[in-house]
Amino acid sequence: MSRRILVTVIFLGAVMMLEGDAWADVIAWTDWTSFSAGTTTGTATGTTGSVGVSYLGQVLSNSNTNNTSGGVSWGPASTFSGGSISNAPPFRDIITLQGGTGTGTNTITFSTPVVDPVMAIWSLGQGGGPASFVFSASEPFTIQSGGPSNEFGGTSITKAGNVVNGIEGNGTIRFSGTFSALTWTNPQSEFFYGFTAGVAGVAGVPGVPGPSTFVTFVMGLLVLAPFIRRRRAHP
Repeated sequence: MSRRILVTVIFLGAVMMLEGDAWADVIAWTDWTSFSAGTTTGTATGTTGSVGVSYLGQVLSNSNTNNTSGGVSWGPASTFSGGSISNAPPFRDIITLQGGTGTGTNTITFSTPVVDPVMAIWSLGQGGGPASFVFSASEPFTIQSGGPSNEFGGTSITKAGNVVNGIEGNGTIRFSGTFSALTWTNPQSEFFYGFTAGVAGVAGVPGVPGPSTFVTFVMGLLVLAPFIRRRRAHP
């Protein structure tokens, strides 16, 4: 490897490390359009991009973008975007839960298999009363962001094995793999916490890299251009 190419590789690596979110995906968060509330069993439906989304489980209430008051801001944006996620969910689109007795398994089903889906979690647990989302071992995930919410403050959600925990916890998680459905339980009762889901791509269709990726690519071409011209001039 020539010194010029080596310097270029090191330079691009440094730039991408400084960018941090160079490969962050633009997420199509679910637009929840209908729901049927129930403290033990409820339903909700919506779309994320071109993918249909249905939910079966406990639905305490739903606040969607058609509401004129109330709801959740999904802010500040820094709490609900970060890591590989470039944008927070839209204002008020959320499914709220109570958890605890009788809720059983909660399931989100996608009309088309999706790649590396994401979930935003809001106001999970409270002081003196932690709450959790318990996923199966076949649904590996990582926390991408976390912090306080505009409504109640709090801190980041945390991870222990396949469980997301919170004491007034907020943040986003991302699953690794291709999924037709996501299932979990909410064993602790609290009034109330919530979630929404989204995707960056369906199976076989890659996600959308953030705009900073394009900037990095152009900078690399500019650095390499003089070297390429010299090689053409002196074969």
